[in-house]
Amino acid sequence: MVEMFPLRSADAAYGKIKAMLSTLGDPFTRLISPKEYQSFRIGSDGNLQGVGLFINSEPRTGHLVVMSCIEGSPADRAGIHEGEKLVEINGEKMDGIDSEAAAQKLRGRVGTFVTIKLKSVKESGTDSGIREVKVSRDYIKLSPISSTIIPHTTPDGRLAKTGYVKLTAFSQTAASEMENAVHEMENQNVQSYILDLRNNPGGLVKAGLDVAQLWLDGDETLVYTIDREGVTSPINMIDGHAVTHDPLVVLVNEGSASASEILAGALHDNGRATLVGNRTFGKGKIQSVTELNDGSALFVTVAKYLSPSLHEIDQVGIAPDVNCTTDMIDSLTGEIPNKKMNSSVPLLEADSCVVVAEHELETRQSNGTAS
Repeated sequence: MVEMFPLRSADAAYGKIKAMLSTLGDPFTRLISPKEYQSFRIGSDGNLQGVGLFINSEPRTGHLVVMSCIEGSPADRAGIHEGEKLVEINGEKMDGIDSEAAAQKLRGRVGTFVTIKLKSVKESGTDSGIREVKVSRDYIKLSPISSTIIPHTTPDGRLAKTGYVKLTAFSQTAASEMENAVHEMENQNVQSYILDLRNNPGGLVKAGLDVAQLWLDGDETLVYTIDREGVTSPINMIDGHAVTHDPLVVLVNEGSASASEILAGALHDNGRATLVGNRTFGKGKIQSVTELNDGSALFVTVAKYLSPSLHEIDQVGIAPDVNCTTDMIDSLTGEIPNKKMNSSVPLLEADSCVVVAEHELETRQSNGTAS
């Protein structure tokens, strides 16, 4: 290659390699620079300096879209919303830029600023105007777990407790932190659980598999992989022991991607959880990561995955058992008058999907559904 294309700099070499990889037509097969790879590893470890924005490439178009904002982060305070398209960063157009390169441009020293142009999509599906926001960078704590207990009174007058766990990303600490959170709630006599994967863009696939094993027993199949030859291989648990067997509902939406979809599929298809929300993002490809001698890294799509029931995920997503809509909430209003949640969780009290999840859990418990 060097003989065919004399290259005077590393950037020129990266450019040539990226051009070759682009001919594969897969936005997830890519080369990232040493600086970008370092940032990728920092993000996986859970520590970075930036604006608190999760972004990903839309599989069908390659456009960069906002998956979610970390609550309380500079991006959140600036009013950036999930689903918006990333058009420019500091005057540079994002056409053809992969998510790692864009994320690197958003990161930087605390106290500096980055200017972002975004295009939102109206409910009708048409693009609205482009807006520009200036966002300060700050220390971003990527603790992937937040949890609380939702107390409520059942229709027969009993006081019940539902454990709510929100998982925002699959970092190296995700499984251990979730295990600690569930143990703490088990000690407080929680009877059911809601696992919230909404707007979780994924992360480390191994972390997703490790989290699944906290909820499942035995040697269940967690996911299937399919290589380029079409060979399907299962990834199974080995003598698993669930932390709890209490009823479980998993919340998903169009921002739930990659490892989130692996986890949701594993829990659903093995009969462990009911899915509530909206159809997931649909990123069902697996990349191998090879660190090169200069510190750069090559991400290559080597397989795609299917749920344990062999359902396609890539560009399809996972459909929930129960859609979370305003109509659904209206129909439940007269049905569950005692479901008002404790004032210690006001944000969850106003979350329609949490209300639907609570109803599903109550229905399962009253019917004696095994889990």
